[in-house]
Amino acid sequence: MRGLYPGRFQPFHYGHLSVVKWALEKVDELIILIGSAQESHTLTNPFTAGERIEMIKNTLSEYDIPSNRFYIIPLPDISMNSIWAYHVKSYVPRFHKVIGRNPLVIRLFKEAGVETENPPEFDRINYNSTYIRKLIIENDSRWKKLVPKSVIEVIEEIKGDKRLREIVG
Repeated sequence: MRGLYPGRFQPFHYGHLSVVKWALEKVDELIILIGSAQESHTLTNPFTAGERIEMIKNTLSEYDIPSNRFYIIPLPDISMNSIWAYHVKSYVPRFHKVIGRNPLVIRLFKEAGVETENPPEFDRINYNSTYIRKLIIENDSRWKKLVPKSVIEVIEEIKGDKRLREIVG
């Protein structure tokens, strides 16, 4: 059985990693769908799709998750929610269930006849990309405790922390 886990992953953090591990206990393979793939260099989407792919791939390797258990696929947005689930289906391998907590995403896939499952909340107060980006902007090193080492390495290599601070002025 194959599952689909959509998200923007801006950046990928320990909460996301916990969902991936949880999902892989329920499915044989997991498609990690990187949404808003066309967006980058903004406050809400500071990292490119390619940078997010690196963050996720490197993290899953760091945590010894076999590469034959997951796909990482970027997906550009469309502005028609009513057909979004079908848009996703045209970009990814076949899947049997969607794993996620976003109410709109769950609703759209249910309407498209796809089984959905909500993962547990994994400390969403701290493991929250908006909060992590805020800490990065404020030059508060606590963000480094909320993301895997591989993510820190990518962000530092691309100077993503500096990019975020420059975006806000």
